Amino acid sequence: MPTILRPSRAAFRFSGPDAQKLLFDVVTGRLLAEPGPGVWWALLSPQGKIQAEGLSGWADDAFWLDVDASVADAFLRKMRMYKLRAALEIEDLRETHAVGWSFAEGGAGVVHADPRGLGERLIGTKAEAAGWMAADDRYASRRISAGVPELGPDFAIDTTFPHDIGMDLLDGIDFAKGCYVGQEVVSRMKHRGTARRRPVIVSGIDAAAAADVVASGRTAGTLGEVVDGRAVAVLRLDRITDVTAVTVDGRPVTVELPAWATYQFGEAEETE
Repeated sequence: MPTILRPSRAAFRFSGPDAQKLLFDVVTGRLLAEPGPGVWWALLSPQGKIQAEGLSGWADDAFWLDVDASVADAFLRKMRMYKLRAALEIEDLRETHAVGWSFAEGGAGVVHADPRGLGERLIGTKAEAAGWMAADDRYASRRISAGVPELGPDFAIDTTFPHDIGMDLLDGIDFAKGCYVGQEVVSRMKHRGTARRRPVIVSGIDAAAAADVVASGRTAGTLGEVVDGRAVAVLRLDRITDVTAVTVDGRPVTVELPAWATYQFGEAEETE
């Protein structure tokens, strides 16, 4: 499968003696200076809500990260603030590089496997990306089928906790390492079981993104990006007690849990 451009993503390169320490101490994932597949991570507010998320991979003595383009400026500004006098360089690659996706091995650029089973993320120079295919819906379709939400298409900045999008179940959070921004909230949600919202795959949709998902007369959440009548939505599980009574714009839809889910419909977890 050829590499497909993802112009909605922005790439950054972190290098230098203190790059690992900065990233390890600031974001949720276990980012280490060693080869391997990509690592899912999020940058949180002190209140524990997602401000940026993406993959990180180690190559050529640097960490290569991507984020949604809509939050790229804010992400860069915050990381420079956290940097202080640390010995590292943060390179904004938006003018020189592109982000792509493929479901086949190899390709031009820096390649890292997506640990969520979504193929491979590539970051290549503009020259390398000249041979990539134009953006289409294939990545979004695969992501929706896997039940993996993404900041930008599916939810907005500062609205969503990592547990809400399954980062605790898909290794996007390192619960063993020390403090990072928002860690106290994330740890409390894990130990108290306070995740009320979770990713759900919704099918049979005849509506646009952000439409309400209604379960037995009560709003459970809103749709994310819709592709071919399907979307991944972050929904209140406790409000879905009858999967046959879920509608969008007054029309019935089908809801199912991702294959990786350990949660169930109808769960009424403790609230904070």
